[in-house]
Amino acid sequence: MTTLLEVKDLVVEFPTRRGVLRALDGVSLDIAPGEILGVVGESGAGKSLTGAAIIGLLEPPGRIAAGEIRLQGQRIDNLPPAQLRRIRGRRIGAIFQDPLTSLNPLYTVGQQLVETIRTHLDVSAAEARRRAIELLKDTGIPAAEQRIDHYPHQFSGGMRQRVVIALALAAEPQLVVADEPTTALDVSIQAQIITLLKRICHERGAAVMLITHDMGVIAETCDRVAVMYAGRVAEIGPVHDVIHRPAHPYTAGLMRCIPDMDTERERLHQIDGAMPRLTDIPRGCAFHPRCPQAMLRCHEQRPELMPAGATRAACWLHDAATAAPAELTA
Repeated sequence: MTTLLEVKDLVVEFPTRRGVLRALDGVSLDIAPGEILGVVGESGAGKSLTGAAIIGLLEPPGRIAAGEIRLQGQRIDNLPPAQLRRIRGRRIGAIFQDPLTSLNPLYTVGQQLVETIRTHLDVSAAEARRRAIELLKDTGIPAAEQRIDHYPHQFSGGMRQRVVIALALAAEPQLVVADEPTTALDVSIQAQIITLLKRICHERGAAVMLITHDMGVIAETCDRVAVMYAGRVAEIGPVHDVIHRPAHPYTAGLMRCIPDMDTERERLHQIDGAMPRLTDIPRGCAFHPRCPQAMLRCHEQRPELMPAGATRAACWLHDAATAAPAELTA
């Protein structure tokens, strides 16, 4: 399978007066053309930071301290800012959680779309406007010919997010990084936006990295999923296998936390404890203080991703030196 994006052993650090905080610690993942990869985990797991590093929008003093990010084989994490700007927008599009922060309130949505198109594509102003209207139509904006001259505040939240999707796709990128694109929207609008994102990316052949904390969105949308914990990938594999046959105790715990309409439960399951602070990541596996299946080895050695059935999991339960694990039921 061809790889569009490859992230290998990515380390992101934040220098502070008390020392260096390691926010991402050896993150590795890849995305194929046309694939939707979900990235899921608790707040603080490193999901959005991974997306920001790929787009080249890490907030100072954050920095990529090690590892590589490659787009179609070309390394992009060490490019000068001017070169990275040309890739961002043209080859990598971005959709953020709050559409108001992505849109300039002083310009019409048409002006912003036309500017984006003309920055990255060699077309006339008239052709750029025609493309902008088509994008608004494709993203489900009614009366696009009139609404193109409206300002962001004249759109509802769901319609603004559609405009942001149109902006992300304006230069026909190969990859779209969508960071919590439905969190600020009503549930009914969420479903429309997810359906829209799937359809447009399928039609245009773009790959998507979908960052979210919602397993329901992941199950509905993605081909594969990467589960993150404390700045690392705990498990990665096909969505169906990760959801129905989780190989990492953390993934299994996440799945048990989801209400099941078919089963009667008096109480929802919870994972005891909390994710460790960056200043206090435990030795060995970061999840071991909360893990019901932790062994002595988990306290001492940090596991890397290893084959675990149809997925790969960073868990010693799947190491050949460990006895065959019991199935982790969700």
